[in-house]
Amino acid sequence: MSRRNNRRQFLMSTGVLGVSTVSGGSLVTALSQQVNAPNVLPDLQEKPALLGGKPVLSRSWPSWPMVHKSDEEAVLEVLRAGRWYRNRSVEEFEERYAELNSAKFCIATASGTTALFTSLGALGIGPGDEVIVPPFTFMATVTVVLLHYALPVFVDSDPETFLMDPKKLEAAITPRTKAIIPVHIGGNVANLDEILAVAEQHKIHVIGDACQAHLAEWRGKSAGSWGTTGCYSFQLSKNLCSGEGGAILTNDEAIADACFAFHNCYRKRPKAAGSPSLDFGRNGNFRMTEFQGALLLTQMEGIRERADLRSDNAAYLTKLLSEIPGIAPARQYPQCTRNAYHLFMFRYEPGEFSGLPRNRFVNALRAEGIPCSPGYSPLNKEKFLLDALRSEPYLRVYGREVIDAWPSKNECPENDKLCEESVWLYQNVLLTDHQTMEKIALAINKIKKHASDLRKA
Repeated sequence: MSRRNNRRQFLMSTGVLGVSTVSGGSLVTALSQQVNAPNVLPDLQEKPALLGGKPVLSRSWPSWPMVHKSDEEAVLEVLRAGRWYRNRSVEEFEERYAELNSAKFCIATASGTTALFTSLGALGIGPGDEVIVPPFTFMATVTVVLLHYALPVFVDSDPETFLMDPKKLEAAITPRTKAIIPVHIGGNVANLDEILAVAEQHKIHVIGDACQAHLAEWRGKSAGSWGTTGCYSFQLSKNLCSGEGGAILTNDEAIADACFAFHNCYRKRPKAAGSPSLDFGRNGNFRMTEFQGALLLTQMEGIRERADLRSDNAAYLTKLLSEIPGIAPARQYPQCTRNAYHLFMFRYEPGEFSGLPRNRFVNALRAEGIPCSPGYSPLNKEKFLLDALRSEPYLRVYGREVIDAWPSKNECPENDKLCEESVWLYQNVLLTDHQTMEKIALAINKIKKHASDLRKA
C-alpha cells in the first residue's frame, strides 16, 4: 500500500498494559510520581514487545470520529425533511465556519481536493501556467494542479518544520508562476510572512492548503484567512470531519463569487451583489450536501476544547521527546500561535538507535501499543505525477524539452532525507492525558535501549 495514503488509515491498535522506564533526568522524575522506585529498574530490562516482551501501552485510544446523539438527530432531520440538496444547513455552516476563522466568506465544497481545485479554477489557472507546491504533502495538493493542466513546480522542505522552505521560494518563480500553495502540513503553519512577501512582490496568488489545519493560527489569525484563499478538508480523519467535505475561506468578495460560481454550475452566490466573474466560463458541480452541512454543525461542538487538549498534550510530549537523542519533534515558527496537531510529527535518526532502520522502529513502536506511521514518500517522484507529465496533453502544451528537464529541475534533496526520517502520531493520540504522553516517551526509550537486538532480529 502506498505510504502517501497512510494518513487516511487510522491505526486504532491496542496492546497489553505494561510500564517501562528510561534513563534521563526530567522524564524519570516525572515518571517517579506515578510508579514506585523499586519497580523502575526491573522494567528497564523488559524486552521490546516486538521481541515478545510486554507492551508499554494497552488502552483503547479515543475513537474517531466522535459520534453523539446530536449528530444522529441532525442527519435524521435532513433525511426526513427531504432537504438533501445544498440548502440551509450548508449555508448556516458556511456562516459559522467563516465566523470561527474570522474570515468574511466561506464556500463549502465536496472535499478538500475540490476546494483547492475550485480556488485554482476561479483564478483562471490553466495550461501553460505554473503553480508552486511543497513535496511533503498529500497527493491532492499536486493533483489539483494536474487537473488544470498547469505545471507543478516543487520547492524543497525545511526538515526542521516539515514545511515549504521559504528561503528557496524566490528561485522557483518564473514569468509563468500564477500561484503558490503552501501546505500547513499536520496543522503546523508554513512561514506566511515570508511566503506572502514574495508573493506580493511578484503579484502571485497564495492558496493556503489548510486541509489538516483546523483552528491553526498565524499571528493570532486563522491560517486559512491569509492569502487569496484558504482550503480545508472534512475527510474522516480530520480534526473536524463529516466523512468527506471541504471549504474555501477568503476575505475577497469577488474571489468568493468566483469560487461559488466555479463550484456550483456557474450560479450566483446568495447575497452576492453582481454576477460572478471568471476569466472564462469553466465550472462544475462540487457542492457539499445537506447531510454533510448538518453533521458539521454538530461536530463543531467542542472543537476548541479538543484543540486545546491536543495542544497541551503535544507541548508536553514535545518536551519529553526532545530529551531523547535521535528524536527531533517538528519545530514551529514563533509566529505560529496555534499548531492544530492533526499529526504529531518528529524525525527519527537511526544513528542514535544503533542503526535501527526507521521502518523497524515504527513497527516496534506499534508493537508497544502506539499507533504511528512513517509518513509520506517524496511527492515529486511519485509515478502518477511523472506519468501525467509525460502524457500527450502535457507534451503538447509544454513540449518534450521542458518535460524531460522537469525531474532534474524539481529535485528536493532535503525532502528526500525527511521522508526517510519522518514518523507521525495521529491526532486522536493527543486526545488523552499527560500520563499517556509519558508512556509514549517511555516506549521510545525502551526501543532505544534494545535497538541493537531489534536490528539483529
